[in-house]
Amino acid sequence: MAAPLAIVSAMHEELRALLPALGQSRTTRLAGRDFHTGQLHGQSVVLVLSGIGKVAAATTAALLIHEYDAQALVFTGVAGGLGEGVNVGDVVVARELLQHDMDASPLFPRFVVPLTGRSHFAADAALAAALKAAAERCLEGASDGTDATRRLALGIARPRVHEGLVVSGDRFVATSAESAALRALLPNALAVEMEGAALAQVCADFARPFAVLRTISDRADDTAHVDFTRFIEDVASVTTRAVISDWLGGRA
Repeated sequence: MAAPLAIVSAMHEELRALLPALGQSRTTRLAGRDFHTGQLHGQSVVLVLSGIGKVAAATTAALLIHEYDAQALVFTGVAGGLGEGVNVGDVVVARELLQHDMDASPLFPRFVVPLTGRSHFAADAALAAALKAAAERCLEGASDGTDATRRLALGIARPRVHEGLVVSGDRFVATSAESAALRALLPNALAVEMEGAALAQVCADFARPFAVLRTISDRADDTAHVDFTRFIEDVASVTTRAVISDWLGGRA
């Protein structure tokens, strides 16, 4: 069997949204995780729920590469919006990732991962571009119908796609003070989450291409979305399924 594409979900709802379309499926349990292999839109894939936080993401990425020889990894999930104009319901595709809570100073500069000489980890440009194009098509195509009605019920009118810096840390950012501090330190950051940069570092170690796709669930401040569960089910999981399906359907 050809080396699979790995699709890593941060939320159970996103994994459940993808699993029904998985053909010839087989599930193997490793390190407390269920790895689902099979065919998705004609592509060999492995689907898995990572767990939350950088360690969980790193463990999952290492297993996908070492045990399944994943040819590329795509991480999906939600994030808090940091950048100006990055609103609830928007999609952010990472061009590069950084750990905002990495600080080994004064031994190393702030944000630099010790002994690597780098703080930023670049996503695969072609993979990120393909996911961005798929996200744009999906959001444009969801301007009416049931999906649009669900978005409007949550106050989401015209979602957009952004690309750029995504930052990760083992801390849920949920106050205006925290998000303002991050913007002051990292003014180019579009979104904040808890896993992407760890997966990026592992992929860099193994020289494997990766991409990170995030749906914005809140503004990482005191106005965080009040109906998170409904947002995940009605918006984030629907967006993930649509974008992944469009992307895989367009692959040669």
